[in-house]
Amino acid sequence: MVERRKEVPRAVISDVDGTLTDSQRRMDFGALRAIRSLSDRGVPVIFATGNVLPVVLGLYRFLGLSTPIIAENGGLVYFPDDRIVRLARRAPAWKAYLSLRKELPVRTLFTDRWRETEVALEPTVPAEEVASRVAPLGIKVEHTGFAIHLFQPTAGKLAAARIALEGMGLSLEDCLFAGDGDNDVELLRAVGVGVSFPDASPRARAAADYVTRARRGAGFLEALKRFGLMPGPREGVH
Repeated sequence: MVERRKEVPRAVISDVDGTLTDSQRRMDFGALRAIRSLSDRGVPVIFATGNVLPVVLGLYRFLGLSTPIIAENGGLVYFPDDRIVRLARRAPAWKAYLSLRKELPVRTLFTDRWRETEVALEPTVPAEEVASRVAPLGIKVEHTGFAIHLFQPTAGKLAAARIALEGMGLSLEDCLFAGDGDNDVELLRAVGVGVSFPDASPRARAAADYVTRARRGAGFLEALKRFGLMPGPREGVH
């Protein structure tokens, strides 16, 4: 188990909304400073978010990062040479949305105009009801706490992380991943160290190796210290 891990993770993968931000999407500046410090010390930091690429690309550029970006809930991977790998097509998800709209009061996010591989809905209806209605269309549904995402099963943060790590000399086992939503569960289970938070979804907490004491951004910092990526006590890690 993670308590016996001796090796310090070689890379960090992090969700953004709800992990580096609070519930109102306000950034935790301590977490951002830590990311800048990691990058300056040569530790790769990869964002893996349900948000659209233009939003996270701005954050990435202002932090001075030079790693891949996983956006749209794993629907696409952006590389620093401006190459993009798409893991899904938007048309099937859009077809599912049009079908849903006939039966439920659903509406897309404002940022959906920039999505290339999925459709994201305001959480105005239960995600379970959305999932049951689009399942016959072969569409996967994930609830992030901020939106309900519709996408082809070929996408997802885990599949995208494998692509992002190609060519970096890193494996999933080398990585610490921090996430708070149901859409983070697969990747939390697959990495060397999966970190979640006390205010994360029940599924995310259950999938994590370590649930922090502090919430969100402060919890992210706590995890970096616990697993030797930032100066601080590594209590319980032997």
